[in-house]
Amino acid sequence: MLIGCSVDASCFQYEANFLESKMRYLKPSNLFHELLKSNALASCRILGLDVGDKYVGLAVSDTTNKVASPLAVLLRKKTNIDLMAKDLQGLVSELNLGAFVFGYPFDRQKISRDAVQVKLFIDDLCRTGELRGVNYTFRDECFTSKNVEFLLQDLKFHPTQSKTMLDKFAAVGILQGYLDFVNRKHACEDSY
Repeated sequence: MLIGCSVDASCFQYEANFLESKMRYLKPSNLFHELLKSNALASCRILGLDVGDKYVGLAVSDTTNKVASPLAVLLRKKTNIDLMAKDLQGLVSELNLGAFVFGYPFDRQKISRDAVQVKLFIDDLCRTGELRGVNYTFRDECFTSKNVEFLLQDLKFHPTQSKTMLDKFAAVGILQGYLDFVNRKHACEDSY
């Protein structure tokens, strides 16, 4: 119960509105099943996000949710979170996005600075209220940036261009890993 609320319908309505204003976390396979149950999977796409200190790399799935492609990079500042949330909401509408997959550095031994950064970013997005009802999950992002760095090292990009390529393609790695996992799991479940 909320402090300062008497137990009446308005208090419960406030709680319901507060909960609806939040983005909702689902386990990776549950997110996919939710999309399947609602038949949204056939009509929506999924956004992959690689959250960094200064930039957020974005990748989007194709309409069959089998292949991830690079999309864009958003500049990340504490002062522009409202603008970022509006940009993401615009992408939800424009691309018919059904869910987000955030790269998350899973380390069973400790919580890393990067992991805290991802959680804070999601909390900041939730506070804006722009992304109500958007479901999201996490995908292990171990080595996604390092793999892309390795692929880009021989190409002669300007450092700024290299950084934006790195962030976009790290998001591709995150999203493609998720799509491969859930599609494989779904195919196995269908075969039984």
